[in-house]
Amino acid sequence: MPKNIKAMPTLSLEARMRRHNWLDILFRNVTRLSAFAVLILLLAIIASLLIGSLPAIKAFGLHFLVSAEWNPVTEQFGALVPIVGTLATASVALLIAIPVSFGIALFLTELSPRWLRHPLGTAIELLAGIPSIIYGMWGLFVFAPLFGDYIEPWLSSHLGGKLLIGPLFSGAPMGIGVLTAGIILAIMVIPFIASVMRDVFEIVPALLKESAYGLGATTWEVMWNVVLPYTKIGVVGGILLGLGRALGETMAVTFVIGNAHDLSASLLMPGNSISSALANEFTEAVGDLYTSALVELGLILFFITFVVLSLARFMLYRLGRREGQAA
Repeated sequence: MPKNIKAMPTLSLEARMRRHNWLDILFRNVTRLSAFAVLILLLAIIASLLIGSLPAIKAFGLHFLVSAEWNPVTEQFGALVPIVGTLATASVALLIAIPVSFGIALFLTELSPRWLRHPLGTAIELLAGIPSIIYGMWGLFVFAPLFGDYIEPWLSSHLGGKLLIGPLFSGAPMGIGVLTAGIILAIMVIPFIASVMRDVFEIVPALLKESAYGLGATTWEVMWNVVLPYTKIGVVGGILLGLGRALGETMAVTFVIGNAHDLSASLLMPGNSISSALANEFTEAVGDLYTSALVELGLILFFITFVVLSLARFMLYRLGRREGQAA
């Protein structure tokens, strides 16, 4: 009997070890399945887009990418105008959002009084939670009339006659257009980029900044020569987050871009983007070719996003290797 009593703890320990081993195996398999599920879902999305766009690909081929014609009546479709509109609005948004976001993050981390940092940071983060349709309605009913009455005439009169940038600011001031859509997108992505920049700036060791200040560096020199090099991967990640939002934004752009399938060099003129074209026309598409052309637009937007993110990852990889070589 005493032998059995002594054997019971050993058997219980062995049983617990077997149970832990099984749980460990189950945990590894579940996490592995979750990782592969994301890849499978991505491949399924690509496959569905490819299958849906096959009629348009067979009908138009590569000419679809360079054609500006979009006529559902004659079933002649081209993606050049939406592609240019998507890239133009995203570029305008980033050109505005990156320096503004950097200034916000710089103020919150280095210049702002302590009592103001938390409420101001919270207010900026709350902007990210506003639905995009609210931005679109505000842009259409409030911003676009003011922009068309006061800002666009000034841009046309002062910049429209310049040699290189003149065509970008020529045309009648209407309020809505590619530039208006880009500004609304910039307002939407600023909270995302600024929040990420602020968070990564705050993780910089205080010793590095204090050492630079001790050597006589100014606040700008500390930020440019110390903080940015230390946090450049996080900063690029925040910019990519904003770029992803700008490329795929639908409702806000649909309200203010004008939704015109016209190719113009002027940013003041109405245009179209891939997301706004899909939002406006998908429910009204009649016929397999029309629907397939819209699905191919979605495939192109997916490809643009994939290429941009791949280039960014490659850039970060090169930055990491350069740091290793320097070390």
